[in-house]
Amino acid sequence: MTMTMATANLQLYRCTSASPVYGLKRRSFCVPKLLPLCKERSITSKKLLPLCKERNITCSGIWGVEGLYTLGDAYFVSAPACEGTKFKLAVQNGIYDTIGRDLVAISVNGIVTSGAKPIFFHDFFATKHLKLDLADKVTQGIKYGCQQSDCHHLEFQMREIPNLCDGDCDLCGIAVGIMKKDSVIDGKSINAGDVLIGLPSNGVHSYGFSLVTSVLNESGLSLKDQLPGESITLGEALIAPTAIYVKQVLDIISKGGVKGIAHITGGLFTHNDIFNDNIPRLLPKGLEALIYEGSWTIPPVFKWIQEAGRIEDAEMMQTFDMGIGMVLVVSPEAADRILGEIQKTSIAYRIGEVVKDDGVRWSSEDINISMSPSIQE
Repeated sequence: MTMTMATANLQLYRCTSASPVYGLKRRSFCVPKLLPLCKERSITSKKLLPLCKERNITCSGIWGVEGLYTLGDAYFVSAPACEGTKFKLAVQNGIYDTIGRDLVAISVNGIVTSGAKPIFFHDFFATKHLKLDLADKVTQGIKYGCQQSDCHHLEFQMREIPNLCDGDCDLCGIAVGIMKKDSVIDGKSINAGDVLIGLPSNGVHSYGFSLVTSVLNESGLSLKDQLPGESITLGEALIAPTAIYVKQVLDIISKGGVKGIAHITGGLFTHNDIFNDNIPRLLPKGLEALIYEGSWTIPPVFKWIQEAGRIEDAEMMQTFDMGIGMVLVVSPEAADRILGEIQKTSIAYRIGEVVKDDGVRWSSEDINISMSPSIQE
């Protein structure tokens, strides 16, 4: 009985990973160029079967992950990812190098918000017509993303599907991490007076690209054109790979003081959209985030998007990360130490605090976005 349930769980996982093309006639390809990447596989599907004996699908108050799997005193944590409009825009313009890294980043950044360490990553690549150059660069990007997050690249699955409906190709994946039950970071201990620390993004990351594509088309420019006022192209600014925060955040967690973590996806702090209220979902009832305006550097690519698209400030804040990719909620006692340690090697900002109320409030009623020089990775 147990083995049957375990097998069903694994099959469900496979269906989820292949969901964009599930049910369509498909033809498998073995690409000799990619075989060396799958040579070392320390984990097999058979080894995963015992881990599915007890299954807790609910997030138990932890957001940012899609499932918790119980094994003794530990949780296995999973977070899926699927490339969207950024992926299509990159492929259309022949930018293949960053695609795989973005896919890994979406998953592992979600996993680390709970305090878990990513341990392996699965991916699935479907295409109408196989292009070896694209497949190889996507795989190399995935491999690089896994290295950056100290995560094992478990498997690369590829299918050529002539009747793939939506675009020329599709890419999705899932990362699995592990953590002790007594070290879960779920935000439940957050109190008024706690400090919000923001870690910078590389730019647009992987969200809001439907709007980006519309603005790009309306501007009449291409990704090869210069970003107005800057020394980089629009492609370099818009398709910049999503920052991977795993090693940095796990190091910060190990030193104590972290009560909650929010991966900033689409929409920086807004509470207007149930799918984009990154920080409000993290805070216990009766508490809200007070954000300090002008407390961090906003990359100039957002200024171009706003001016070229004639977009209101509120919509910008609701759609994009605006230069903050991860937010840590830390105790007041630990805030100065954490900021000081981060700033020895990289960048971090004290962007706000937790106060009594419900939602998000700014330090001034009028949101005034101040654009500053870009943040280099």
